[in-house]
Amino acid sequence: MRTRHDHAARALAVTLGGGEERWGWAGRTLGRPGVTGDGRRVWLRLVSAPAGKASGKTWEGATDAQQAFGDLHGHRPALLAVHDEAEDGTVHRAELSEHLDQDVISDDPVLRVPDGLPAAWWTALGSALGTVADVTTDRIAVRQEYIHRALPEFLGVPAPDAITWTTAHGDLHWANLTAPGLRILDWEGWGRAPYGYDQATLYAYSLLRPATAARVRAAFPDLDAPQTWTGQAVIAAELLQTLSRGDNHELAGPLHEWADRLRARSPR
Repeated sequence: MRTRHDHAARALAVTLGGGEERWGWAGRTLGRPGVTGDGRRVWLRLVSAPAGKASGKTWEGATDAQQAFGDLHGHRPALLAVHDEAEDGTVHRAELSEHLDQDVISDDPVLRVPDGLPAAWWTALGSALGTVADVTTDRIAVRQEYIHRALPEFLGVPAPDAITWTTAHGDLHWANLTAPGLRILDWEGWGRAPYGYDQATLYAYSLLRPATAARVRAAFPDLDAPQTWTGQAVIAAELLQTLSRGDNHELAGPLHEWADRLRARSPR
């Protein structure tokens, strides 16, 4: 991955900086900072996939997001260039973006420390998610087939007959958000999802910090509305599924308590 990353940097005329590098899940992606020929600080992210899988929603997520949202009024790093290379049955895509001058709030999705975020940050997040929700797209973040399968299997309740859909980031957790200035990262999986899914995802990953979890619900009061039940139930089911695979075990207690509350409110 480092070798292919170096190749992509040369192809895009980027001089890589030393030190910092960020690996994605299971080493699928690698990001490093750099500088363009005109002195602009940038971030170069490389993602690799077998040639037969180098297409579709996640592969095109960043380019589709750039076309749909641009820099999201300053809350999304703009995509500047894309460079593809293929070698021995593997395709490598390099995505060159604006460099962030902000730190991510957490090194992984789960928030473990007090967030200390000001009211203006929450207001900016609500505004950004509202802009995302208003975009029309045929991309799918959560499939209806998954809802009908996962809710009975992992939450123990049937899927509702009626679902309100909207456009969502699709992976809104604390490792994809920066502070003190808000930037929303990782747009691979954005698309249509049940209403409230993004907000419920952030709530779910806040469960170890009750004060922040309460702040999420205060910032997004629609989480108390019936229309967002499905969005909340889906992310609860997704995380319960990860528990069954041995992941996110630290969330088990509060996650099961939340799941119990959702079952009690099931529309069916």
